[in-house]
Amino acid sequence: MKLQKETKVSRAEHGKWYDDACGTAFAMELVGERWSLLIVRELMFGGRRFSDLRGALPGISAKVLTERLEGMERAGILSRVELAGPPAVRLYELTPWGYGAEEPIKALGYWAAQSPDHDPTLPLSAASFMLSLRTMFDPARAKGARFSGAIAIGAERFFVKLGKKGFRAERGAVENPDFSLAAPSASVLAALVYGKAPLAELAEAGLEATGAPPAIAAFVDLFHLPEKAR
Repeated sequence: MKLQKETKVSRAEHGKWYDDACGTAFAMELVGERWSLLIVRELMFGGRRFSDLRGALPGISAKVLTERLEGMERAGILSRVELAGPPAVRLYELTPWGYGAEEPIKALGYWAAQSPDHDPTLPLSAASFMLSLRTMFDPARAKGARFSGAIAIGAERFFVKLGKKGFRAERGAVENPDFSLAAPSASVLAALVYGKAPLAELAEAGLEATGAPPAIAAFVDLFHLPEKAR
């Protein structure tokens, strides 16, 4: 299948909002408009179709999504990729520089989760949940543990691995996982991982768990929300 990247248009103007040389001000010009940062979040696990992005961000209109994608393409944050058909498919994917936003997004999310007003029970997308695993992973709790797990959220497939090279959470499949977790929505898995709800209790919400219970318990214990700010 042939990949063809479309020609990148000119970059955004620095200073168009704040007339400020600060990098933080420029970051707000790049991704500070509503939905922009969440679009970047959704693309952290690879290219997505326009319809995929709308499905993951149900509150965004087609018009606004189009505007945000065009603006971030101009800025060099993402690019359009044409997959040769039939049928032809257009994907939006982050540029290498765009992927560099992961650490700031994770730091911002960790900081915001300390607010007493943060509600972890609100809906969240599959990518949001998987990125939260990268954010909240506590290496001090790993204690030499090794495992791999398959995670299905609706129709989306991901995997997690903990090994010598550290923790990974990616889109895709994994061979011979130690456990598998499947749920109709990311909120169900968030209740397991962050709410520490029992597996049996979440079965009514559609959670399906297979594999060794100790491996699942060890996986869940690696993630804890930060203490609330006072």
